Amino acid sequence: MNTNYHRELVTGVAPHTLRHLWPGSRIGKPPLVIWIPALLIGIALTLPLVYLVIRGSSASEEAWSLLFRSRTVLILGRSVILVATVSTLSALIAVPIAWLTIRSDIPLRGFWTVTTALPLVIPTYVGGFIVVSALGPKGLLQSVLAKPFGIEHLPDIHGLVGATITLSLLSYPYVLLTVRAALQNIDPSHEETARSLGNGSIVSFFKIVIPQLQPAISSGSLLVALYTLSDFGAVSLLRYESFTWAIYQQYQTTLDRSIVALLSLVLVTVATIALLIETYSNSRIRHHNVSGDTQRPPVLVRMGHWRWPAFAFCTAIVTFALVLPLGVLSYWLIRGVSVGEPLLILWTASRNSIFVSILAAMTTVTCSMPVAALLVRYPGFISRTVKTLGFAVYALPGIVVALSLVYFGAAIAHPIYQTVWILLIAYIVLFFPIALGSIASSLLQIDPKLEDASRGLGRSALETMRSVTLPLMRPGILSAGALVFLVAMKELPATLILGPLEFNTLATSVWSASSEAFFARAAAPALMLVLLSSVPMAFLISRRSGNPL
Repeated sequence: MNTNYHRELVTGVAPHTLRHLWPGSRIGKPPLVIWIPALLIGIALTLPLVYLVIRGSSASEEAWSLLFRSRTVLILGRSVILVATVSTLSALIAVPIAWLTIRSDIPLRGFWTVTTALPLVIPTYVGGFIVVSALGPKGLLQSVLAKPFGIEHLPDIHGLVGATITLSLLSYPYVLLTVRAALQNIDPSHEETARSLGNGSIVSFFKIVIPQLQPAISSGSLLVALYTLSDFGAVSLLRYESFTWAIYQQYQTTLDRSIVALLSLVLVTVATIALLIETYSNSRIRHHNVSGDTQRPPVLVRMGHWRWPAFAFCTAIVTFALVLPLGVLSYWLIRGVSVGEPLLILWTASRNSIFVSILAAMTTVTCSMPVAALLVRYPGFISRTVKTLGFAVYALPGIVVALSLVYFGAAIAHPIYQTVWILLIAYIVLFFPIALGSIASSLLQIDPKLEDASRGLGRSALETMRSVTLPLMRPGILSAGALVFLVAMKELPATLILGPLEFNTLATSVWSASSEAFFARAAAPALMLVLLSSVPMAFLISRRSGNPL
């Protein structure tokens, strides 16, 4: 397996490749400056799981009976159905777009490369708010159709259909960016050979390209599955009773946190099963070949009369996933301003969001660097354990991570309880795997002989890291920081629970207004959130050229 493909799987969302040694790995024990910080990060990542075990072990018989009742099984089944439908639909959207923007002569190919990835900046709770306000009862569409056609009722958008459409349109970029990166590394000569033998572009795509893209599709779909499993905003606004929503309802309606812990442990189990399935799936298809960095650029496939249906497909996806949401937000913003809706809260919320997201990006990247060094240069038990913990916690809803920090904050870290700093710790725990992937990928590209040469000239490990390693890692570090900033801007449950009193962010402002159906009031912070999040997203697209998240 070549370096590009190996790097994609190890540093992306597929943890199964940890059983392989990294290229450039070293023999011997890692220095203290690496493994001690990595060990501390690993301890921090265990806090949510330790909390769940402590709470779950003290659960009453009533809590256990609640766990095994038929309604709990029904809600779990609903969550699994949602995960399956969203993951499948996301892949069906993303894979054609990836091929069209990399290998075809579709009109405006560069434009689609950027715009098809931008729906990732729209939080799911904003998407849910947009769907409800536009397509729900007494929504914009019903108002438009009422007078000319006399339509007073539209089909109910709430439930599985609304949640699936919303989450798929906002989550498919996870698969898109992963598949696009893998497609860039596939040797185009295989497709060209198939076409020279009389196979058309479509036949070559399914026989040659899809088998080689299966690991990337599987990895991207896993990220979508975990994202859907932990989603709270869209399912709550669209009234789809998923497991995460059930956990939040239990948190609000009962003082017995053991019930929440037991339900969360079920969620961890489901996420672990998803990880195992993805591991098994990719382990069976590792034989597919991906070429190295020396491959020649592909010759674009001429679509002929299929160019315009492909153009229409990309137009439809961008319209529904990006243009329509921005249009609905703009409408409600204009309507709110016209009736005197105050916007003063927007500036305070924007300042708080930017402040805490920058802090989250800086600290999460810093914490990820020693673990990345351990993964790349000294793979072993500690590195495998820390990364596994990171992905296990990533599957948890933000509300569970927040509750664990409430527990430990009140017990052993009272000075930072209900401050920005405990919220910052939650962001580090939640977003650690995202930063780790980008940083480890960047470090993997650095030849360890450069570091050896620096040490041979008498420089210490810290001096070598400062003068040699960090400058070469700069693109990966910047990409990791931009991505963490993006997801921190969107984070809702942890911010609601752990944020200081009167600490309003754009995310909490959107939620508080939209949950009470004050759509005009929610539009301004939602639009500002999308616009601010577009900055790091645009940076990621230009910097990484489609590398996987």
